[in-house]
Amino acid sequence: MVNMTLAVPDELKSQMEDHPEVNWSEVARQAFRLKLRDLLVLEKIAAHGQLTEAEAIEVGRKVNDSLYSISFSG
Repeated sequence: MVNMTLAVPDELKSQMEDHPEVNWSEVARQAFRLKLRDLLVLEKIAAHGQLTEAEAIEVGRKVNDSLYSISFSG
């Protein structure tokens, strides 16, 4: 397994430290897997000519932004 170093804002790091019970490395691995899964779906859509790759990436960004805002609104 390869080790990676990530930079996170100080405030985020502080909030993460409030939850030492969480395996943050596993959280990051899961996030990477989900993002890659989403990218593969977008690549398949683009390969079938329904969207250009740039359009598929833009749709993916909009979906991610929407999901992010939904998860923190409320």
